[in-house]
Amino acid sequence: MTNGLLSAIEIVKRYSTGTASTTALAGVTLDVEKGEFLCITGPSGSGKSTLLSILGLLEKHDEGRYEVAGIDISGASRDALARTRNKHFGFIFQAFNLLPEMSALQNVAMPLKFRGGIPNEACLSAAKASLEDVGLGDKLLSLPSQLSGGQQQRVAIARALVGKPDVLLADEPTGNLDSASADAIMELMRELHSRGTTTILVTHDRRMAQLASRVVTLVDGKLL
Repeated sequence: MTNGLLSAIEIVKRYSTGTASTTALAGVTLDVEKGEFLCITGPSGSGKSTLLSILGLLEKHDEGRYEVAGIDISGASRDALARTRNKHFGFIFQAFNLLPEMSALQNVAMPLKFRGGIPNEACLSAAKASLEDVGLGDKLLSLPSQLSGGQQQRVAIARALVGKPDVLLADEPTGNLDSASADAIMELMRELHSRGTTTILVTHDRRMAQLASRVVTLVDGKLL
């Protein structure tokens, strides 16, 4: 057992296409401490998003060991991984990934509904509070198409935070935003981290990287 909130040890991930195989991660070892703001940088194709997906249990690694809160999840079932992911992690994506037919309130409530056992009223109440926390208390019933890019990303952040996750994972969160919206999202993430939210960020934006307390670089699937 290791001491980090997240501990990846010699993680290997390969992708196969027909007879060809590509190694996306080649023995990555990384600890993330509680309350840390970690930034992962590197050129396109270096394995950044793959590493983030494995840390957040969206993908399984092929070799190595991965512990979440001291528990080795390397051999966990798909259902167990889904429960652990929903409990411990919140995700922010470059493409927002909001359901277009649902209001902001309904989008944000979704992670709580997936947990099961939480009354619908409680889910919606928590979603409303989360949207108010990111400054969108007046957009509860708006559809994604009725919101600007910056507002959609705020909805995505509210959704990531509604379940009070231990770790916030962000993959190029300002990649689709204009500079003013990007600045607003940067300020929001800075504020969230100041409250104690453990944050792992993948970005090409040097200004975003400056928010982090630690920056690591991936090149060809290996940490420098």
